[in-house]
Amino acid sequence: MRLGTGLRFVVSAGVSGCQPSARRDMACRVLSLPGSGGGGCRNGPSKDLKSWKEILNTSVGILQQGGVIALPTDTIYGITCLAQNSQSIDNIYNVKGRNGTKPLAICVGNIADIYRYCQVNVPDQLLHDLLPGPVTLVMERSDGLNKELNPFTSLVGVRIPDHAFIRQLAQLCAEPLALTSANISTQSSTLTIEEFKDLWPTLSLVVDGGPIGDVANPECRLGSTVVDLSVPGKFTVLRPGCALASTLEILKNTYGLLPIS
Repeated sequence: MRLGTGLRFVVSAGVSGCQPSARRDMACRVLSLPGSGGGGCRNGPSKDLKSWKEILNTSVGILQQGGVIALPTDTIYGITCLAQNSQSIDNIYNVKGRNGTKPLAICVGNIADIYRYCQVNVPDQLLHDLLPGPVTLVMERSDGLNKELNPFTSLVGVRIPDHAFIRQLAQLCAEPLALTSANISTQSSTLTIEEFKDLWPTLSLVVDGGPIGDVANPECRLGSTVVDLSVPGKFTVLRPGCALASTLEILKNTYGLLPIS
């Protein structure tokens, strides 16, 4: 399935494939992942694999043409583009209404990819203990990463979310995705696509994975735990996020890393 990038309308992905729906007034394309009605698509499709793959292929095509798409992660909804495409980076900042000096994280599909774009100072098993998961690891960037991505810092945050769709998307793109939250800067993070409807007209595609967590629980909007691992043997918590206790247990008790005050 290929959707022309010049068209902007809402579609839904059902068992029979993607068909135009009646919600054309939203001026955006929305594709619903199989199982998203109950939020049960995090581990991939239990059925209707064809629609899942079609949405993946459509997303890849849009990203490769410089588009910005919204999609579910394991914590909150995010917006993403290709991190190696400088025009795409400009586009995602425009969507966010975000200050260009606030860094974007990258998302990769496999732990091996982290070594391509970051200088790793921790044991490989530590990465496997934390990822995939709701953690952003900040490291020194490597020369393989687009120099126009966060050019004001030598560090970059890297994620491998525990959600099958975004991981498979990064794997298919075979390059890192730039990733940030699906909301206007300074506004609350989002757990459903309806919560960031104001962004729809600025996006090339919205991938609906259903509700992420309990929309009435503020703790579900904390986002990932962000930890700086750029100093060998030490760490700094930059944002507590939703997985602080389990992350500290691994960093301090399992690997003996020391916190930087």
